Parts: sequence; C-alpha cells; structure tokens
Amino acid sequence: MSDLPGAPRAPNEAEARSAGPPDAEARRRTLSSGVVGEDCGAEPIHIPGGIQPHGYLLVLDERGAQAGDTRIVQASENVAALTGESVETLLGKPLDALLGTAEARRIAQAASTMEVDDAPLYVGAMHKLPGARESTRLDVTIHRHDGALIVEMEAAAQSEESAFSSMYPLVRTFARGLQNAETVQELAELAVREVRAISGFGRVMLYSFDAEGRSHVRAEDRDERYASFLHQFFPASDIPPQARALYLRNRIRLVADVDYVPARLVPECNPVTGRPTDLTYAALRSFSPVHLEYMRNMGTHASMSVSIVVRGKLWGLISCHDHDPRQVPFSTRLAIEHLGHMLSLQIEAKEERAEAEYLAELRRTMARLIAAMGEQENFVAGLRGVPNDVLGFARSAGAAIVMNDQVTLMGATPDKDTVRALTDWLAEHTSGVWATDSLAREWPPAKAHEDKACGVLAVPVSQIFRNYLLWFRPERMQTIKWAGEPVKVRGADGASAPRTSFSPWLETVRGHSASWRQGELEIASELRGALLNIVLRRAEERAELATELARANKELEAFSYSVSHDLRAPLRHIAGYGDLLREQEGERMSEKSRRFLNNMLDSARFAGTLVDDLLTFSQMGRAALRPAPVDLAPLVRAIVQEFEADTPERRIEWDIRDLPRVTGDAAFLQLALRNLISNAVKYTRTRESAKIEIFATRSGDEHIVGVRDNGVGFDMKYGAKLFGVFQRLHRAEEFEGTGIGLANVRRIVERHDGRTWAEGRLGEGATFYFSLPVEFQSVTGREAARPNSGAPHSQRQ
Repeated sequence: MSDLPGAPRAPNEAEARSAGPPDAEARRRTLSSGVVGEDCGAEPIHIPGGIQPHGYLLVLDERGAQAGDTRIVQASENVAALTGESVETLLGKPLDALLGTAEARRIAQAASTMEVDDAPLYVGAMHKLPGARESTRLDVTIHRHDGALIVEMEAAAQSEESAFSSMYPLVRTFARGLQNAETVQELAELAVREVRAISGFGRVMLYSFDAEGRSHVRAEDRDERYASFLHQFFPASDIPPQARALYLRNRIRLVADVDYVPARLVPECNPVTGRPTDLTYAALRSFSPVHLEYMRNMGTHASMSVSIVVRGKLWGLISCHDHDPRQVPFSTRLAIEHLGHMLSLQIEAKEERAEAEYLAELRRTMARLIAAMGEQENFVAGLRGVPNDVLGFARSAGAAIVMNDQVTLMGATPDKDTVRALTDWLAEHTSGVWATDSLAREWPPAKAHEDKACGVLAVPVSQIFRNYLLWFRPERMQTIKWAGEPVKVRGADGASAPRTSFSPWLETVRGHSASWRQGELEIASELRGALLNIVLRRAEERAELATELARANKELEAFSYSVSHDLRAPLRHIAGYGDLLREQEGERMSEKSRRFLNNMLDSARFAGTLVDDLLTFSQMGRAALRPAPVDLAPLVRAIVQEFEADTPERRIEWDIRDLPRVTGDAAFLQLALRNLISNAVKYTRTRESAKIEIFATRSGDEHIVGVRDNGVGFDMKYGAKLFGVFQRLHRAEEFEGTGIGLANVRRIVERHDGRTWAEGRLGEGATFYFSLPVEFQSVTGREAARPNSGAPHSQRQ
C-alpha cells in the first residue's frame, strides 16, 4: 500500500501475525527487510512498531500526571543518539530526565489544557536537551491516542520567524487563487503549482477517487526530468480500505528518505496498555517495506501526500515525489496541510454548487413533465406530448413508458417485446427506483441491445402492476490509460510485490454506459412520487365519480316514476290548459273561475320548484368539490341578512355565536347553512317572538355546527325521516316546502366526510347539527359505505 497513486496492493512492515508476536530482533529484521504477508487489506498499518529515523518519539504514562509525575514507557531506539546512552535507561524515568524540568512542564501543561486527543498539537521548539551531547533545535508535537500520550521531535531547519516569513506569501497567494478559480479542475491545477512551489518537490500530482475507487490524476506540476502521470489511472486496490481510513484521520504523511532504516520502539508493546502503540496520528510513522520498494521502482526517494477530504469522505490526494531524499520541515508541512484543508472546502463548495445547479435544472424539467401529465386525462398522453423533456430529464437517448402492457417508445430504444421482457425481469428482481450502467451484466438479454440500452434507469409507477418509466443510455466505449498494467504482482515467495513498470498501459472498457449520478436517482424518486400522486388522484376521482353516480342513479330510480307520472304529466296539463284558459276566457271569467286558475298556476309554480330542487339534488353528487379555507362567521351573517331583508315584518331574535374556520367547498357549505336557517325561519313563523341560535363547538377531530330554533319542533320518533328525500313531518298546507332541502344538507355534509343529526320536541323547537372534520380529506368511496350518521348515543338519527 502507498501514499502514492499506483501503490501496489501489498502488506506493510507490520505483516500478518498468525502466531504470537515475534521477538524484538525478528521484528527489527521485518521492519528493515521488507518481509510481508499476502493480505494487504488486512494489514495493521497503524501499528508498524517503528518510526522514520529523522525524528524521535516518546510514549508517556499519564497516570501520575496530576501529581506532576509523567514517565517514559516507550521510546524510539534512536533517542540513544541524543543522549549517548542506551534507550532502555530512559524507560520508567520522568520526562524531565530527558527534556529538562521546563520543557517537561510545558508538555504536561499543553497535554492537560489543550485539545490533543487524536489531534497533534505543536508545542514549540526546544533548543537543547539537558542530556544531549550537543546542542540541537527540535520541533515538538504531542497528541493522545489509544490511551497513550505521544511526543514527537524533529530537527528544525530554521527559526519560526523565518519559516513564517517564507511560507506566508505563498499561502496568501494560494488563498487568493482559490477564490478566483471557477471549477474544480482549476482548483486542482492551482493546488499542484502552489504545493510544489512551497515544498520544492520535483513532481506534484493531484488525483481524485471515482465511484469504483480508482484514482485519476487530474492535475500535475513537475520538473521536466520527471515522468508525467497526468490523466492516468491507478487501480482501487492500490490503496486498500485501512490505508484510506488512515488517510482520512491523518491528513499529511512524509517519507523523507526511501532508504531509511526504521527506528523501532522499545519495548515492542506499551507496558501500560499491553498493546503495540497505535501511530495513526504520528507524523513519523514508519511505512510499509513494499511501499518503499514501490517508491524505488518509480525512481522516487522522497514523497509526501496530503489528503483531500470532502463531505467527510476521502475525495483524493495531493502526492509529491522527488528523486532525492527531502526532509520537509514541520512548518512547511503545517502550511501545506492547511492548504489541503482550504482546498477541501473549496472543492466541496464548487461541487455542491455545480450539483445544486444541475438538480435545479432537473427539477425544472420535472415540473414541466408534471404539468404536461396533469393537463391530460391520461398521463401517458401528457408525456408523449413533451418527448424532449422526457429524454432530457435523464440525459438519455431513449425512453419507454409501459402502462397496462401498452408500450410507448421515444428516441433510441429496444423493440417493444424486449422492453416488456425487461419490465417482467425488473418486477421480479428489483424494487423502487433502480439504475445500472451495465444492464447486460444484470440481465444478459440486454447484450444484444447495448448500442441503445447499455444502461437503464427504471422508475416503477405501480406497486401492483408492471408499469414503468424507463430511460436508456447507449454504450460508451472508454479507453483508460493506466500507470502500468493494473494486475496483481507476486514475488517468488507468492507474496504481493510492487510492479516495476509504470509505462502507460491502455485498456479499452466496453459494456458500460455513462454512469447515473446520485442526484438523478433522487430526482427520479421525486418524479415517481409526483406521478403516483397523479395516478392516485385520478383513481380517486374516478372512484368518487363512480360512487356518486351509483348513489345518484339509485336514488333517481326510487322516484323516477313519481317524476315522470306525478310531476311531469300534471305540469304539462296544468301549464297547457292554464295558458289556454287565460288567453281565451280570462276577461269573461268569474271571480271563482279566476281563483281556480290561480290555484292551478300556484300548483304549477310549486311543481316547478320541486323539479328545480330535484335537479339540484341530483347535481349535488356530480359536481366536484373545491375545498378551501372557509370562515363560517361572515358566511352565516350574509345568509341572515338575506332573510332579514326578505322578512321585514317578522320579529326574529338572532343569536350568532363564535363560528370556526373550516376547510370545504364554500358554495356547498353556504347552501347547507341556508337550508338549515331557512327551515328555522319557516318553522318559527307561528311564534310571536322567534329565536334562532347558530353556534359551533369542537369535539375531538370534528367541528360541530348547530342551528337551534324555538319553532314547532318535531316528534323524535320521526327524526330518522328528516334527512330523507321527500320526507315531511308537517302538512304542506301549514309549511311550504318540497321535502328535499334537508336531503341536500346531508349529501353536502357527507361529501365533506361529516355527519348530520337533529333533536326536537313538539311545540318547543328543534336543533339541527352537522359536523366537519378538522383535517379535511377528499372523500372517495367512503360515502357509499358510510351508514347514516348522527349524534352520539341516543341523539343520533
């Protein structure tokens, strides 16, 4: 494995240990000889057991830190070069034995007051160790991980002031360039130029990982002596999962000299934890011998890589190579790491902006598709009318609509029989929105149609039937330039080995279409939801219409005989003979005859009113509801004002209470309330002082509206008849009416998923109630199955 693109699929120096841990000398031989295991993906690369020798590492026991007692439990063996004594003599001693009291106190204070868990912290520079044989300036960083406090020390190349003065102008230039870059590609090209200028490496590359994990070199800046890898690919297996996980945590890594001899940790395991020390966040961590061999094969003696992390995932790497050993000072690495953070944020912003613009365009296209489907009774006809939008929605060359075994094709597609066979397979093997860029790999019959249907996006529009929207993309033949042939190389012992050639190797990839983007799948799901809503709404409308027509027909059948014989025939005769009599004998008629004629014309008028009411009743079930917020208070007041104007001679005391705001069809609700108020006005006219009360209450998920009067009332045993067609509890001679008004009220209320009932006492008045749901939902077939509803308990009629 490697920090470089093209790193071989090989284990590291920690090697697979099927038996117990080897002795210290065997481990040292492993670290320096390159003996490795076979399973690269399972290697514990975070516990290599040693470090690169250009720095020093200490592992501290903090159990006595509160008492000021922090002791060295592990150290890299090259610390002996500083003290002139065996490293074992330091073990168990307090930190100040090596660094001195002041420096030890500074490290202890930083460890206790700063955030150092999984976060390396620069403590500062030390100019001389008390036990060192000669003066040296060391940069010190600390971090805590896996129960250990780790101190790293590296020789500083220059003072902090000179480092800042040389780095700041370069970083400032890079920051300005980031703001001016328009695309991710421009960011990549800027990054490699600036990182090379800051670091001095001979070749700097930036590569990103694709969906399959392959790395693609997108930008490169190099000295002419270095081979170019621009636009070349490296296989996903070059960087195994545990290496990628490590790059996500520790974002900058350096190999200063490929020929270094690792400085092992002494002792091999941390005595406090009983485990090898985890060097995930250590800048000095030793690298895999196979990786080092890989670098030699590439002609690279020093390398550095910087992680690019976008949305919490490893997006790519900046990889730096040099033909000669190169020690990169801590200050320079810190600056480059900072540039990597800025670059990651800019790439994330640029990608999110581009994706947002693309998704916005898809949604605009989807809106046009939905509008086209909504304008037609059949959504397939709507889609047929906008073929460009259908194909443009998924950037496809062809599309198919499969509905009730009928296939509609647009653009370049397989034949209808193949499309039907594909939908049969999709119904059996997939669910929800499904896409692939290699249909033949999933469904072999597609092999013969790769010129039109190499990739497919399938959107089911039914959970029961095999109805689909399908988009097709043709095969896109691709030539990939690999940095060396992407095959696993084995050494003489059968273990993974680094490849020796990085000459460009071309591969032609067939059997794939352009890949489907995640955003396209998400918008396709949104389109599916909208389409299902359209289909469901149409189904509900048809079901509602069928239910209403069935009920209307049933009721019309019940009184069709009365309408045709008892109403229409008398009306015809009355109208005909009445007109003749008035024309021929009007002036010569006696007063009695004229009275007879007037009675006849009154009957005709009543019959006309009855016919009008019957027509209203029949139309009530066929007209579509137009639900909207309705404030009942002004609606009721307007109706009351009408009756006050029509009956100026009457003394009526109106009591209108607080009324709610509901959701319903305003015209229908107005008609229902007018009928109830009209009844109250009519049946109180025998009272010298009429009182009519209109009120409302809230009960659970219902609004209950009532109209109460002090009129003639009714006997409750006949209450069940009140809301039926042609049902009357009083003689027509006493109170005019056709007996249809309350039937209209019930029909209106039930269409709003409400209920009606009444209470009354003879001679004392009556109260008529209806309910409306707080959350209105369009009624489908529930009205047909719903029984006559009414008041709770014995009040329901």
